[in-house]
Amino acid sequence: MATLATAALKMGDKAPDVSAPLSDGTTFHLKEWLSKAPLVLYFYPKDDTPGCTTEACGLRDDINAFRGLKATVVGASFDSIESHKKFIAKYNLPFPLIADQEKTVAKAFGVSGHLVPDRATFVIGKDGTILYANPSVNPKTHSQEIRDVLAKITSGN
Repeated sequence: MATLATAALKMGDKAPDVSAPLSDGTTFHLKEWLSKAPLVLYFYPKDDTPGCTTEACGLRDDINAFRGLKATVVGASFDSIESHKKFIAKYNLPFPLIADQEKTVAKAFGVSGHLVPDRATFVIGKDGTILYANPSVNPKTHSQEIRDVLAKITSGN
């Protein structure tokens, strides 16, 4: 599957069943998370940097809207669990972060970048199908974009 490493997955693709460490000390298994609700999986370059903080805080501020739309949110970067814990504590983030230090999750989704993951977001349905993919996220408008996407998905339009 060499194509996964070179091009971002797109709408209609099946999400790879990846696993990686989470900020809370557990292991993220995509299949388990999808059994609960559709998943917003967002990749970002680095903890506690301006754009990434803007993006994470926007998602934090809208978490009740995401929950109301029956979706869960998980972020991913190449940072360590310890870095993620500090980032979560500093900004009171109500969602876990994947410590993708081996770059396996980002590579599987085709967003591994060179030194940091590309800023990208995937909305994945409970059946594992990618319902929405944005390989070029704007941190300032990201949360509203995802709320709009989820609202369309849940309304069936």
